[in-house]
Amino acid sequence: MSISTGVHAVGASHPRSTAATAEPAVVRWTLIGVSLLFLGLFLVIPLAAVFVQAFEKGIAAYFRSLVDPDALSAIRLTLLVAAVAVPLNTVFGVAAAWAITKFEFVGKNLLITLIDLPFSISPVVAGLVFVLLFGRQGWLGPWVEAHNLRVIFAVPGILLATVFVTFPFVARELIPLMQAQGTEEEEAARLLGASGWQTFWHVTLPNIKWGLLYGIVLCNGRAMGEFGAVSVVSGHIRGHTNTMPLHVEILYNEYSVAAAFAVASLLAALALVTLVLKSVLQWKVARQLAQAGE
Repeated sequence: MSISTGVHAVGASHPRSTAATAEPAVVRWTLIGVSLLFLGLFLVIPLAAVFVQAFEKGIAAYFRSLVDPDALSAIRLTLLVAAVAVPLNTVFGVAAAWAITKFEFVGKNLLITLIDLPFSISPVVAGLVFVLLFGRQGWLGPWVEAHNLRVIFAVPGILLATVFVTFPFVARELIPLMQAQGTEEEEAARLLGASGWQTFWHVTLPNIKWGLLYGIVLCNGRAMGEFGAVSVVSGHIRGHTNTMPLHVEILYNEYSVAAAFAVASLLAALALVTLVLKSVLQWKVARQLAQAGE
């Protein structure tokens, strides 16, 4: 079949495909209206309620809630946990994605399965796992006590739980991107005499930068907002082991509603910033995947 014939064939089939997917205007607007109504009821209104409740007693009361010593301690701990967990998971995610997409080795499918494990396990169960490992009656409990270490009901336990629930995010964003890009550019760099480190810095990393940043943003958002696993291992020690989500729960249970919503509004604001960054980076990643497929 000639090129012109193929073009005419594609053109002839286009009206049928368009007609097959076209819907009446009333159907389209109904679907759009239902979607907007759903988002308004379950996303926009609850989010707006958080900020309304946070400022209910005035701006002065709002900022007093945020500069309270326990609130500042929770904010500092949340930032510390994110500052440790995100770089660790970034290194792991890049290494795992590199290994999975660039090499063939025994246990590759097992590694992919293990990366997805935190997605299938409840965060509460993940926290209990660390209690069984490092708690006083746990498998490693006697060794931890013998060396005068504190893991459970201390910052190390919170770090371990957070790293566990967030480690898939960077790897899972990079694997499909690196698979779409293939290995041709790395192979060309090696043929030209580049070392493995040079190939990574000058070829692989520039190609995955937007996907990497996207994974980091998601990882950071989950690290700051994690509740279930951290709640189990933290011990809820006020001013010491409470992160922002745990501090919000304590304030709300004590009927300090305005203070609870003030801290919650800070978390919500961080989530909105994360969402904006996620949208921008998602567009960048989609564009990069499209270029890789051309």
